[in-house]
Amino acid sequence: MTHNSNPTTANATQRPLSGLKVLDMTQFLSGPFGSMVLGDLGAEVIKIEPRSGELSRSIPPHFIADDSVYYLSVNRNKKNMVVDLKKQEGIEVVKNLVASCDIVIENFRPGVLERLGISYTKLSELKPSIIWCSVTGFGQDGPWRDWPAYDMMIQALSGGMSLTGPTEGPSVRAGIPLGDISAGLYGVIGILAALHERNLTGKGKHIDIAMMDCQVAMLSYQAAYYLHSGQVPGRQGTGHDSFPTYGTFPTKDGKSIVVTANTEKMWKEMANCLGLTSLISDPRFITNKERLSNRAVIEPLLQQAFLARNAQEWMDDFLALGIPAGVVNTLDITLNGPQIQHRQMVVELKDEMGHSVKVVASPIKFNEELSTRADYPARLGQHTDSVLKDILGYTDEQIATLNESGAVYQCD
Repeated sequence: MTHNSNPTTANATQRPLSGLKVLDMTQFLSGPFGSMVLGDLGAEVIKIEPRSGELSRSIPPHFIADDSVYYLSVNRNKKNMVVDLKKQEGIEVVKNLVASCDIVIENFRPGVLERLGISYTKLSELKPSIIWCSVTGFGQDGPWRDWPAYDMMIQALSGGMSLTGPTEGPSVRAGIPLGDISAGLYGVIGILAALHERNLTGKGKHIDIAMMDCQVAMLSYQAAYYLHSGQVPGRQGTGHDSFPTYGTFPTKDGKSIVVTANTEKMWKEMANCLGLTSLISDPRFITNKERLSNRAVIEPLLQQAFLARNAQEWMDDFLALGIPAGVVNTLDITLNGPQIQHRQMVVELKDEMGHSVKVVASPIKFNEELSTRADYPARLGQHTDSVLKDILGYTDEQIATLNESGAVYQCD
């Protein structure tokens, strides 16, 4: 799919958040991911960057023109302004933008915007209906609030990293940036909840999202197991704490298959399919409770049985029996696969300068409409003048003065 880079034409179809304006003062991944979701859903997102551009524009190894593919992957569907927050004129522009927007999302360290006079505390006095989402590493309070934070640091401190990796090996970082992405998603959830409340009360709200909190929330049943038993779980490897028949198994062709046989019916079908029918009546494996107690015995038997055939063959047979199973795919297989292609989960973005990039699309589909809103990420300062004029009502003379002072910048 190819999509026009003009936000007004590309958003001709009404979307759930159409009519809402979002001021995006975020960078890197957690905040930009969240604001991109809002843009995907139809909100008009106005992203502010410094004249040098946010640092993620220069993350190697892949670039299109001067912009990194990293940056392009999370900044579609946004207008772009350059505003210098070191200049008072730039701060006044931001204040006016807040007054013209419904939502602000930012990921400055706690206290930074307060010192600049553009915090929620200050600006909500002028606009009580503003919804303000702050995404930080550790939240707006607490002993760690001023610490810097990056995804792997959060994975480590939250305990999630201690669960990830081979059971007898070192802890490893999850390949997906869970700390960043979960914070962006929880931020959007908070924003949507605050919008509903504002529809009822007319009042906005400050949403305090901490990456650390989000990761701890995602510990889910593992946290509950520890809080109940006092036993500290270790690295999970490719298995499951509760089901020895729920795991990853190497196969004949060197690939691996994941099988999630977590009911008695599935266990019996699995054993029959693997040629291990005798295990069904074995007292050591009668129920999952016994199988879990004898995990060290049953797991080698399963591992050996799976080596008899190729991964896809096992997957086909297991699915036919109603047992959830899947080959451990690499990204080339996943992104070119029939289901992903059918669901239009890969989109090509193009701009008026001939640049193009393929990215993953929004997974949110409405009324069987699979197409996604996908405008090519804006150039640095591409919409500065138009936002000042069309949204804030600045005159041509005022805009020229701001550009000359360096408080704002409009690209060619």
